[in-house]
Amino acid sequence: MQKILITAFEPFGGESINPALVAVSQLPDSIDGCKILKLELPTVYGQSADILRKVLKKERPSAVISVGQAGGDACISIERVAVNLDDASAPDNNGVIREDSPIEPAGPAAYFATLPVKSIVAALRDAGIPAAVSDSAGTFVCNHVMYSALHYGASHDPQLLAGFVHIPFLPAQAADKRPGTASMAAETVLAGLEVIVRACLQAR
Repeated sequence: MQKILITAFEPFGGESINPALVAVSQLPDSIDGCKILKLELPTVYGQSADILRKVLKKERPSAVISVGQAGGDACISIERVAVNLDDASAPDNNGVIREDSPIEPAGPAAYFATLPVKSIVAALRDAGIPAAVSDSAGTFVCNHVMYSALHYGASHDPQLLAGFVHIPFLPAQAADKRPGTASMAAETVLAGLEVIVRACLQAR
């Protein structure tokens, strides 16, 4: 049976929930005959990548889709580029702040996602779900995980489809602290993730 790994981060930045983890945890165990593996990652630079690499090596999925929160976004963003850089003023969940730090000192400056980015966006829009291509996954732990997954694929599994999906706040997060901020219902995000999985299956 084909397998797709979908990851989501624990809450971070003082939030009590992470919409990515809420949605990913609700995914079915299989979609169109493909086994769905769900993995919670710590919002910690090195540890998140180490855990991801171990699971990729053990499970050998055909694709890895990492999902993270992008507060303020109004749509699902499919990331196209991961850069070899950790640089953020906010600390990770271990209190670590990184500035101008390469993720892989001997790695390339950037990787393009190997997920079918534009096909995914088109499929989401066809399903009535707001979506866009994004050319920056930032330089925090989301980008760190995306780059690490793509570097693993380039080094160990060239057929691996890998990339990152950013999703908005949940309505409860916006209503609690950020009235007027864009948000997206968990049900919509969940439906979007299923569309993304199917688009990846069609790309194989």
